[in-house]
Amino acid sequence: MDVLEASGSGSGSGSGWCGSCGNRSDWEEPEDQTLFTDTELAVLTTLCVPLLLLGLLGNALTILVVWRRPQMRSTTYLYLSSMAISDILILLLMPLDLYKLWRFRPWLLGDAVCKLSMFVGECCTFSSILHMTALGAERYLAVCFPLRARLLVTRGRVRALIAGLWGVAMLSAGPVFALVGVEQFEGGASECRCTQYAHTSGLLKAMLWLSNLYFICPLTILSLLYGLIARRLHLRAHTHRDKTHRQTLRMMGED
Repeated sequence: MDVLEASGSGSGSGSGWCGSCGNRSDWEEPEDQTLFTDTELAVLTTLCVPLLLLGLLGNALTILVVWRRPQMRSTTYLYLSSMAISDILILLLMPLDLYKLWRFRPWLLGDAVCKLSMFVGECCTFSSILHMTALGAERYLAVCFPLRARLLVTRGRVRALIAGLWGVAMLSAGPVFALVGVEQFEGGASECRCTQYAHTSGLLKAMLWLSNLYFICPLTILSLLYGLIARRLHLRAHTHRDKTHRQTLRMMGED
């Protein structure tokens, strides 16, 4: 989806709103209203439509199974169902991304749709990253501190944590409302993209740093946590082998 947004806005690489912040100097207006040939767009659309349908079906089934079967409402599945909601929201934005690929100028859907679509995409991205980090921390507690995990990790607390993660994601994505909008060009053309205010105010650079931190920090935390999990499992396996070996020697001695 991020690639679609980047390409659809006619700019370079990036994710979500970042893809709408182009590098065109002086905000010149391009001659063409699309960057791809009709054949390329038709192939891409043909590939995206079944992916959209399968993604919506799979994530909807995940949510349905979790909430229809009480035995599936473990803390892990609560995280998975919340991430499935995030995936559905992102998938629902795919038709809009395809529309921008086919004709990103003029933008006919209004400023509100422009801002809201960018906000939802960025919010869901941040939310998914936070969910994966929280799930990794829960796995660490379950493996390394199982007794403490039983006391701390309850379904009620996880539901509250999930709500908090969504709140943090929304706050983090909030500046997108000031970053993007419908820009008017000479000749009456309009485009949903980063505004001039985003460039001149420095807000764009701040948001870029925040987006980078959202990937670097969780990656570092998850690498550390899973490294500690692997170490603990290795020590347990080594201890189990030693215990089994001692029991075998004791049985042989008794014989």
